[in-house]
Amino acid sequence: MVAAEHTVGFGDDLDEVARLRAVLLRLGRRLRAIDAGSGLTPAELSVVGATVRWGPIRPSELARREGLNPTMLSRILARLVDDGTLCRQDDPADGRVALVSVTTSGRRLHRQIRAARAQVLHEHIGRLPTSQQRAISAALPALESLVELLDGGRR
Repeated sequence: MVAAEHTVGFGDDLDEVARLRAVLLRLGRRLRAIDAGSGLTPAELSVVGATVRWGPIRPSELARREGLNPTMLSRILARLVDDGTLCRQDDPADGRVALVSVTTSGRRLHRQIRAARAQVLHEHIGRLPTSQQRAISAALPALESLVELLDGGRR
């Protein structure tokens, strides 16, 4: 358990925690600027990505995993289905329920956005000193664990 491993460290310095939050927000804004050309909102992009990972998926499960209220998700799904990014189909296990899945064009869009983000990060990380590149790489497992903790088991 993570709490048992805790000793004096990063989380004990609220200034460092504030710096982490600020840098993650700034990084997110820079990456969202790349996404702007897609014509999708951040929430729509997140739903597309989640559907790529977990689809076909029931809307109720998608809402739970994404932390969205059902009304908001319904609006997002309507737009994404209308533009051909996602599609609905009957659940073969329960015909009363729909499943959401990504279309071929939606999968292509998702790949393009991921590639654009990765390219921008790759170019800029490559401009950092090797020691900082290694530090970012070494921090990935801890950041992934942090996301899992923040998700609280949603994923």
